[in-house]
Amino acid sequence: MHSTSAEPDVRTRRRLIAASLVSSIGDGIYVPLTMLFIYSLTGLSLTSIGAGLTIAGLCALAFMPVAGILIDRFSGRRVLIGVLALRAAGFTAYPFADSYPAFLMVALVVAVGMWASSPSLHALIGEIAEGAERERLLAWDRSLRNAGMGFGSLAAAGMLAWNGSAGYVGAAMVLAAVFAVAAVLVARIPPVHGGAGGQEGTRDGYRQVLADRPYLLITAANFLIAFGYTAQAIALPIFLTRDVGLPDALAGAVFALNTTLVAALGVPVARLSLRGRRTRAAAFGAVIFALSFAAFAALPRLAGGTGAIVAVLAIAVLYTVGELVHSAPSQSLSIRAAPDHLRGRYLSTYQLSWSLCRTIAPVLLGFLLDAGQWHLWTVLALLVLVGAAILLRAERVLPPHVVSGTRKATATHPRKAMTRRPQ
Repeated sequence: MHSTSAEPDVRTRRRLIAASLVSSIGDGIYVPLTMLFIYSLTGLSLTSIGAGLTIAGLCALAFMPVAGILIDRFSGRRVLIGVLALRAAGFTAYPFADSYPAFLMVALVVAVGMWASSPSLHALIGEIAEGAERERLLAWDRSLRNAGMGFGSLAAAGMLAWNGSAGYVGAAMVLAAVFAVAAVLVARIPPVHGGAGGQEGTRDGYRQVLADRPYLLITAANFLIAFGYTAQAIALPIFLTRDVGLPDALAGAVFALNTTLVAALGVPVARLSLRGRRTRAAAFGAVIFALSFAAFAALPRLAGGTGAIVAVLAIAVLYTVGELVHSAPSQSLSIRAAPDHLRGRYLSTYQLSWSLCRTIAPVLLGFLLDAGQWHLWTVLALLVLVGAAILLRAERVLPPHVVSGTRKATATHPRKAMTRRPQ
């Protein structure tokens, strides 16, 4: 029996949440070990691995518009099953990638699966739930993803204790099994009536997305603010150890503090931040980001010894508050502003803001780290403040039901009328 999209039953919610948790554990295992994992399995040089991952990532970016078309044609549920199965197949193949072309092929498969997972998952949530229930599912997804990432990182550390290459082969098999289990959990979610694509009106496709100025504004804002998220994993550990002079273990402690707070407080903070206008709440979160970056810029000159440790943890809490306040309303904007009949294309376009940022960030953040102690954080603060200003500008042109979270009119989608081409 097909379920309705208004109120998913308990089993549907549990399977969706379980699939999200399981796949995030896989991400937590793979992301911290990526270079070391591939190096141990393939024996390739780190330079060739880095180049291969960059090539695979860029090719996966090019696939994102195709992912949007597939979501609209076949539904987010079916595409999510496919990309999770694709990731399982990729990790199964990694131990057998004994040549550079084979490595590139496997890396591309894994990258496509990784980039396409988010828009297909969010499209699935949009298919099975509406209104407050959709917001709750998104909040639980964010919180459990952080918990899963943390647990996966601990599991990865345990695998590093294994001798030789056996641990990495085992990690590949564990990753394949994790994503296969996640695919099975999603497959057990009942298909949603009307959730499949191919609906009337999709002929305009990406032309409608590119003509939708309000949506492009929130996508551009997210691209700028996303650099604030990437800084924690890429730049902060180097800054803390090189410029502040803290022990390596503290960088891990900061990551653990952030992950724990987001996992524990994600749902209640989401309830609070979604009560008002989503654009203003997301912009406020970006401003808090900027304050934390300003504090990091001043840190090497103002603190030392025990005081530096206390200051770092305090700034990490401030940074996490910014993440908590920004994440829920910005994610809600991306889904609510997407017309149902083109949800896949819209969310894939929004996902490009994340994916492109993560592709550019290593080069940009590395350059700024080399430039000096304060340059990185000053530039990041300016980027997220510009993103906040764009969000406030977008509030003036977005439909009221997107900004405030009120239920949209069922007769005519206001943005479909606004973006429809003349006949």
